[in-house]
Parts: sequence; structure tokens; C-alpha cells
Amino acid sequence: MARASHDFATPVRRVLVALLVLILLGLFLVWRIDSPRAEQLRAAFIDRFVPSFEWALLPAAKLSTMVEGFQSYSRLYEQNQELRRELQKMSAWKEAAVQLEQENAKLLAQNNVRLDPALTSVSGVVLTDSGTAFRQSVLLNVGARDGVLDGWATMDGLGLVGRISGVGQRTSRVMLLTDPSSRLPVRILPSGQHALLAGDNTQFPVLDFIERPEDVRPGDRVISSGDGGVFPAGLVVGQVAQASDGRLRVRMAADYGRLEFLRVLRSHPSEAISDQASVIAPPQQQIGPQLPAAPAAAANPAPPAPRP
Repeated sequence: MARASHDFATPVRRVLVALLVLILLGLFLVWRIDSPRAEQLRAAFIDRFVPSFEWALLPAAKLSTMVEGFQSYSRLYEQNQELRRELQKMSAWKEAAVQLEQENAKLLAQNNVRLDPALTSVSGVVLTDSGTAFRQSVLLNVGARDGVLDGWATMDGLGLVGRISGVGQRTSRVMLLTDPSSRLPVRILPSGQHALLAGDNTQFPVLDFIERPEDVRPGDRVISSGDGGVFPAGLVVGQVAQASDGRLRVRMAADYGRLEFLRVLRSHPSEAISDQASVIAPPQQQIGPQLPAAPAAAANPAPPAPRP
């Protein structure tokens, strides 16, 4: 039967723990004793051992610096995110401010257009653009409830755009001058030539039926002539431009690429003549010498005698 081996580790461990407890208790008592000798002992201990423990305190100092840096980085990250959110809000406000500035500029441009004092207008917002290969028109948010009538002229802040071609209760359709079915009598300044502006689904309508094309130059102003009572006279249309094929076209004054607000002109039709006989004809002047008056007998011949 084998002998049981003696366990020396447990008693040694107990002795070491007891010694450690006694040492710590003694240090505590020495550290807490309030006497000059104990104070000198503590000062000597600190001067002897604390400076030599700088290498042991260095990792703790580095760790503390890293913690402070991480906290500072976290605060900077939060501030950066907050600044990003504020920048996004400011970008949205800036975009809204730019749009309002553009709308204000267009409305001011409409107000600065000089028109006949007898002409009044109503402004509307362009809702949709239904431009196709066969039709050029836009839809306004004003209609019959605003007094809009079919055939009235529309302008933006720069020039003539088109005419009302359909009126609803709350909306109305504007046929642009670039529409293929649009025809507008115009006058070219300074020569005063009359012509017909014909839309052809491009941004540069054609000038047809010019009285004397040799008197028209590129850059001449084009205004509405008022012939036929289609539009009021004197509305700005654009400038004459010569195409590569030699045809005379018109560079429109209105900005067709950015139609947002339109002014509908309240034009009144000319007085219709119902009785042509009521029109006083101008006196006819006779050309040549005055003819002698016919005798009364010749003017009133006697009736022939009856036959037997």
C-alpha cells in the first residue's frame, strides 16, 4: 500500500497570506499614525520609492491620455454630425430662397413691362407643359371664374407668348406662338413692314408675306400689328434673325424654356358693324372738267302717243 504524499503547498500559502495581511495592516497603521516620527518615515518612503515608479505610472498616464482623446474625438464627431444636419437644412433653405428670388424677379419683370394703360391683366401660374411634335401649349391656373376669355393674349416678363385657346372654370389653355397652327400679324421696326408670324414647332417662328423683304434686317424689332383684332398692337414679340437657309425668322423675346408665370391681357374686341348703310362713305371727288347739266325735257321725255 503506497504512502500518502504530504501537501506542503497549503500551509505555505496560508503563512504567506498571513504575512501579507500583517504587512498591509502594519503599513496602514504606520500611514495613519499622526506623529512626527511616522511623518518622517512616510516622507522618506515616498522619496525613496515613488520617483522610481515612473515607468509603472507611464502606461496609466498613456491610457488616461487615450481616453481623453477618444472622448474629445467623440465630441468632435457629434459636432460634425450636427453641423452636417444644419448644412443640409441650410442647403434646403438656400434652394427655396433661390427659387423665390427667381419667381420674384419674373414677377417684377412682368410688372415692369410697359403696356397700354387701357389694357388690364390677370397673372397665372403655368401648371403643365403639353408641348408635343404637333402641338405647343401650356396650362394656366386661371379660368372663367377669373374672367378669362378665349382669344386673349398672354405674356411673360419679356414678350408675347401666345393666346388663350380654351377656357375652363379654373384653368385655361394657352396656345404658344411656336404652335404650327399659330398665325400672328406683326410689324417690323424701324422699317414698318407688315408680315405674318407662322409657328413651325421650333423656337424661331418664320416670317411670311413680308411686304418688302429687302428692307428687313436681322436685329429689327418685331411687335404685334393689331391687324384683324387678333392681339392688341404694340406688344413685343422678338427680333428678326436670319436662318442658315436664308429665311427670316424671329428670335422670341419670351423665355419659352422657363414659363412659370404668364400675364393674360384683358383685350376688348373692336366694335362690330351690323349696318353697313350706317357707315358714312367719304365724298367722291370728280376727276376732270364738270359736265353740263342735261335739259329738263331730255331728263323727262313725253310719253309716246297711242296708236289708232
